[in-house]
Order: sequence, then C-alpha cells, then structure tokens
Amino acid sequence: MPPKGGSTGAHLLSEEDEPLQAVILADTYNERFKPLTINQPRCLLPICNATLLDWTLESLSLAGVHEVFVVCTAHADLIKEKIAASKWSRGSSGLKITPIITDPSCFAPGEALRDIYTHGVITSDFVLVFGDLVSNVRLDEVVKAHKARRKVDKDAIMTMVVKEAGAEHRTRPLGDGGIFVLDEDTNECLHYEAVPGVPLKKLVHIPKEAVSKHMNVVVRNNLIDCGIDICSVEVPSLFQDNFDYLDIRRDFVHGILTSDLLGKSIHCHVVKDGYAARVKDSKSYDVISKDILSRWTYPLVPDENNPSGQKYEHRKGHVYMPPGGKSLQLSRSCKLGRNTLIGSSTSIGDNAQISGSVLGPNCRIGANAVIRNSYLWDGVIVEDNCVVERSILGRDVVLLKGSTVARGCLVGDGVKLGPKARLAEFVRVATEGPEEGEGGESPLEVLGGESNGIVWPTLGTFIRGNLEESDSEDEDGVADELESAHNLRLLRMGDETALDDMQRYEPDSSSSEEDESSSEEESNDGQSRPSSFTSAPISDKLNSLAEAEFRSEVMASLDRAWSEGHAVENAAVELKTLRMASNVPLRKVRESIIAFLLDKMETGPGETRDKVKKVVERWGSLIDAIGGIDAVETIEILQESCSKEARFLPLFGLLLGAFYQADIIEEEDVRGWHGKAGSKGRDVKPAGLAANMEKCWAVGSKMIEQFDAQETESEEDDEEDSE
Repeated sequence: MPPKGGSTGAHLLSEEDEPLQAVILADTYNERFKPLTINQPRCLLPICNATLLDWTLESLSLAGVHEVFVVCTAHADLIKEKIAASKWSRGSSGLKITPIITDPSCFAPGEALRDIYTHGVITSDFVLVFGDLVSNVRLDEVVKAHKARRKVDKDAIMTMVVKEAGAEHRTRPLGDGGIFVLDEDTNECLHYEAVPGVPLKKLVHIPKEAVSKHMNVVVRNNLIDCGIDICSVEVPSLFQDNFDYLDIRRDFVHGILTSDLLGKSIHCHVVKDGYAARVKDSKSYDVISKDILSRWTYPLVPDENNPSGQKYEHRKGHVYMPPGGKSLQLSRSCKLGRNTLIGSSTSIGDNAQISGSVLGPNCRIGANAVIRNSYLWDGVIVEDNCVVERSILGRDVVLLKGSTVARGCLVGDGVKLGPKARLAEFVRVATEGPEEGEGGESPLEVLGGESNGIVWPTLGTFIRGNLEESDSEDEDGVADELESAHNLRLLRMGDETALDDMQRYEPDSSSSEEDESSSEEESNDGQSRPSSFTSAPISDKLNSLAEAEFRSEVMASLDRAWSEGHAVENAAVELKTLRMASNVPLRKVRESIIAFLLDKMETGPGETRDKVKKVVERWGSLIDAIGGIDAVETIEILQESCSKEARFLPLFGLLLGAFYQADIIEEEDVRGWHGKAGSKGRDVKPAGLAANMEKCWAVGSKMIEQFDAQETESEEDDEEDSE
C-alpha cells in the first residue's frame, strides 16, 4: 500500500495540472441593445470591428483558459456558425470550444447554469463570464488564491473579481452598481446589495447577523464588478432548485449569503492591474470602444491580438487603418481625428470629418459628411452632407443626402433614412416594428421620403417623480428596477445629463419607509452598525475631525517622503496603510496628494515652469500609485484646489500640462472633464470660487484647442508622407 502522503501529492498535482475551464453565457436576458439585436445576439455585435464573443474568447485565452463551454439559447445557430468559421476552431488556437444549446424557453442565467450541471461537463473549478466581456486580466493568481482557499474551506464556493475605482470612473455604470460588505482580513463577501441609479437608494440595510462574527468589516462602494467569477465545481448544482434566478449577483450571490442551510461563502478578489469590463448597454459600448482605441486594454488592441484576424496599423493619435492604407480610398481633403478606426475597403469623400469613431469594412462616406464619436458597422453608406453624432448604425444602413442623426440613436441593420432625415436624440429605428403592444411609427418628416424604417419607443424615457424606492413595479410596468425606464436612461450612450436631471427632481426628505427602517435599526439593542454608501461616521462633526486628522497624517507622511527621498512606491504603501486605518474614500487621499504637490510649488520669479516639471516628474505618479485610477477626478480635484486659493490659480494650466506630459491624464480625460456640467463652476458658491473654476475651465478650453490643432497638423503631415 503506498503511503498516504504520496497519494495526496498525486491528487494535488493532478488538480494543478487540470486544464482551466470556462463557461460563457451567450445570452444577456435583457433588451438594452434592441433593435440592433433583433436578428443577432449581443455577443455577435461588433466592437472595434470584431464581435464581442471574439473579444471574450481572446480575453479567456489570455487569462490561461483551455476549455470553453458557450451556453446559448437565442440565435444559437448563428453562434455555432461564428465559432466554426473563426480562428478558434483551428487546432492551433489553444482553446477547445463547445457550444451548449439550451431549451428555447430558457429565460434566465439560473436555467442556463442548471443545463450546464445537467450536461455534466464541468470537472473542476471554472471561470464564469458573459459573452460581452473585454478583459486583459491574468486570472492565474485569482484561480490560485481561490483553490488555496478551497483547500482550507470547502464551503468557499466562489470568488468574484472586482476592481477598485473612483466614483466617476468611465467603466463604472451609474445605473448598475453594487455595494460589497467585506471582511477586510479575508475579503469574504458578507453582504451584497445592488445599487441602481433609480430608484434612489438612501440607505443600505445590512443584516446584523451577516457581520456579527467578523471583527474588521468594510463597506465598499468603490468596486467595479468585472463580471468574472471563479466558481467551484459544485456551483452549477446549486441552480437545480434555483433555476429561476434572473441575476447572478442580485439573486444567486444574495441567496447564498442569506441562506442558513447551505453554509457556503463567497469571496472577492480585488485586482490591482489590468482591464475588465462588460458591454452591457450602449453607454458601456461607447466607453469600452474608446478604451480599446486608447490602448487601455493592451495587449488586446486592434493592431495586436485582434480577435477578428483583420490587420491594422497604429498611427499617431490612436488612428487605426489597414497596413499602408491599402484597400482604402481616402480623399486628400478628408480629416481623421483621434481615436478612430477605419475598416478595410472603406472610402471617405472630400472634406469629410471622422473623429472618435469606428467605421466597419466596406463603408462609404460622402463629401462633407461629419461622423463624431459614432460606430458604423459593415457596409454603411453615408451620403454627402450628412451628420452622425454619438450613435450606432447597424450593418448596411444607408443615410441619404443631407440627413442628420443626433446623439444616442440606435439604427438597426438594413435601415434606409432620408433624404434629409432628422433623427432626434435617442431615437431607435429598425426595418420592422417592435413587439406587439409597444407601438411603432414611420413619420416621413423624421425618417425621410425614401425610408424603410419604423421608429421604436425611446429607451429610457425620463418621467418626473417616482424616483424613490418602492416595492411596487415601476411606472412603465417593469418589475426589474434595473430595466426600468428611469434607470435605463443612465445607461444610454450620449446621455451625460441624465443623473443631473434625476438628482434635480429628488425629494428633499426621505420616504416614510426609510424613516421606519432607520428607527427600527436604531432601536435594535444599540448593536446596529452604521450603513450607507460608505462606512458612515456617527456625526458630521466626528467626520470632519477624522478627515482633518487623516489629512494631517498624510501631509506628515508626504513631508517625510519628500525630505528623506523615499521611492514613490514606498510612499504609496504608507498612504494606503493610513487610508485603511482611517477608512476614508480614495478621493480624500488624492486630494491630499494634490494639496501636497501645490504646497511644493513655491518658487521665485521665472522658476515656476521648471519647478512644476521637476515636482510632477518626481512625485506625480503617486496620484495613480495609490490605486483606483480616475484621471477625470484628478483634474476635478486640481481645479477645485487651484480655485480655492488665489496663489494656486496660475498653477492650474502648468500642472494640467505637466500631468498630460507625464501620462497621468490623457487627452480624452481633459475633454471628459471639460464637457461635464459642473466643470464651469456653475451653481458653485461662493461666487469667487465659481469665477476661479470658470477660469480653470477656460484654460482647459485652450488646451483642447491645442489638441485639435495638433490633429490638423498630423493629418497634413500624413498627407505629405503619402505623396
């Protein structure tokens, strides 16, 4: 008989060597992209000229996955054909992909995972994602940590991958967030609560029993859910009796955490590096497209590891086109702005302007056309003098002469508009009408005399009032609050004013339901813990004292680092430790760093520019080293800090430029900050502060003018080179 130790070692070795499996849920169980998804699933929609499913498979391949099961219900034949025709079907791809077709009546992720259990294909811990993921996160360490935890505790069945980010990070969905209550020592998730943008959530109700056995509890509202889960082999079996779970987070995670009978636990893994986001709506489609073009997803970029197999070269200003411009017909007078991708066999006419946009293969853009921050799929024709703003045009769409498509529009495949069509903001158009009972019309004055389109009801129509939490269905008859008309407005591409509008109509007082709940918590033997979007202090006065003490400690730490010449990495570690001890938001740390930098800018005549450059080169990277990179927030803090003290006001432009040169901020961050409603200082009091903020905004305007001028010079240089 072999010794026990040898047997155990062989078991562990085989477990480590077992190929990593993944399950992709190809269906998304909502209709946010309709009418673009009438005849195709969301996972086959193109983003940067490659389907979302291809990006997801490329992400999993990069993460070390070897075997993938694609669970599909709607348009299953199209998905199978796509996989069979793709590079992933080759033996050399490194991925073994198996489509699993569920019953056509499958209506929820719970039912899809029950089918996975029924097929019996999962043999070890696996990665669970949806088919709209774009990620460059290496999962080796996450899987390793998950397996190590499982060896100690077999009830630790799942690890959710999350990433720290600021409140206004571009990939953080305003209408689809969540609050994680964690054990700070182990990252065990003790409570999870979904946070839609609407209805407005005033309080978070944390069950006392969920946290009573844990000494160090932290409430995190600064985590982006990456949409990646590492699951134990037993997870699919838990859906046998819970196949009606509509959402992995709100139903399954909540169900596990509140079950007294199962005794299972779920953990979070906070990734420090890498990019991961889901294309869940048109707003995230726009954001993730820009991130791919700006190379935040590297090495998943159009010119390298392009999952479509198409070849692109990367030019100045993040302009991508086929190598050498071959197959393209570009007028010498057309202008290509930053963050633009041009597909093969596309033609662009005289004086046409394309910026911040993706054009698919075989597109034809007429003379004097303007395409800004929009996405045109394969075979789109835009005739002379047309304008398209922040919209998505499906395959083979035709815009006849003089047509205008305003921001936020979704135009389905094969639609013809014009001539002189005038689509208002957020209009949806398709060649067929919506489902029975939803309406649909074809006004010629909107669509043009030769149009074959039908206008759909606007997605996310905002209705005043009724923004508070309620147990009843929403006014639009939707039981799921995330899919309500109010909330969907926050998820629309191009709708930057949605949150401001909703906050403007928010009632001043809390609802009676909240008052009763608060009273009940306060009378609960004095053992209730404060719970809100952050770990709330007992009073505003204590909060102010704690923040002042924290800032004092940060300044003392930074002064030591400055005088003793510490490395930025070491200074960042000390600041993170102080933050954990004080439990303050990440923004407060960033505010302290910028205040510290400003204090070090005291200079003599003629020395200012050189001093700013030296200080930023030496210490500027500390702003991002503390984690939760949010460049727009950095600019906002810089603007506020410089506006509060007259002596710092002249430094704003110099620091903004220095941050740009040091890659702390990018051009799109400056434009993003500049375009926000609050960046001009309107409604800010006192008046002196508002005036200073407007001066900073004007400095930003000049910087954007310089960006535009550089783009023009770059285009002229490219024209000369082509000669």
